[in-house]
Amino acid sequence: MPKGGWQEFSNAESLQRPSGPAAEPSAKAQQMVRVQPTRGGKGGKTVTVIRGLELDAAGFKALLKKLKTRIGSGGTARDGVIELQGDQVNLALELLSKEGYRPKRAGG
Repeated sequence: MPKGGWQEFSNAESLQRPSGPAAEPSAKAQQMVRVQPTRGGKGGKTVTVIRGLELDAAGFKALLKKLKTRIGSGGTARDGVIELQGDQVNLALELLSKEGYRPKRAGG
């Protein structure tokens, strides 16, 4: 280190942002996740809609697979919304809570 210089942020380690699983659970818990049964535009069939998830495409795919496996029904993820076939609100709320989210029931 040169004499007389203040270099608090001189090394590469001090410039990097913290990463890893320590930051993840709080981010999940702060998302406003809404779970709602709806029939709109589905030909009279009830579907469960999950909105407010802030995930990338791989995250949506992984969460959708867990939900479909646990619930035992079909579903899709598009435009930042997960749709599950049938009225599966209670099971979806339970699984999302176990995943670390704070979901709320919306609508009827």
